[in-house]
Amino acid sequence: MIRSFVRAAAAGALLLSITPAFAHVTLETGEAPVGSTYKAVLRVPHGCDGQATTAVRVRVPEGVVSVKPMPKAGWELSTVKGPYQQAYELHGSKVTEGVTEITWSGGNLPDEFYDEFVFRGSLAGTLTAGTTLYFPVIQTCASGEEAWIEIPAEGQPEPEQPAPGLKLIEAGH
Repeated sequence: MIRSFVRAAAAGALLLSITPAFAHVTLETGEAPVGSTYKAVLRVPHGCDGQATTAVRVRVPEGVVSVKPMPKAGWELSTVKGPYQQAYELHGSKVTEGVTEITWSGGNLPDEFYDEFVFRGSLAGTLTAGTTLYFPVIQTCASGEEAWIEIPAEGQPEPEQPAPGLKLIEAGH
């Protein structure tokens, strides 16, 4: 009986210690091969201090090209297009500009619910395996926002409001 209680207490403590890692906007799939098509699913687990989420804006990192967001019922979808820092090869053609930011707005995601926001893009073959791409996200609520934009520094603890990260792996893995 005491062993069961100790195991349950230890499991509970472990769960509590990892819960904060799930309290921020994350990507459903945390790694993808360089040169592949990637379906990004941004998971929004809560609002801002108890308030409903009314907009989600994501900045697309350099090297993610040919981005197409998925419309979401009840939300307005808008994109910002601009030049890439360099030209990328995609299906035998050079691409020099595309979507650099996506915003879903005008919706109502209550704090007690969870939802996902989806887009797809191609990960340029010139990206480096073993590195991480970050997708800064601004989550807007009725009277405030959460800025999930902090990029972790190597060797440092995870920041308080980290940007969702995608670890790049070698093609064929």
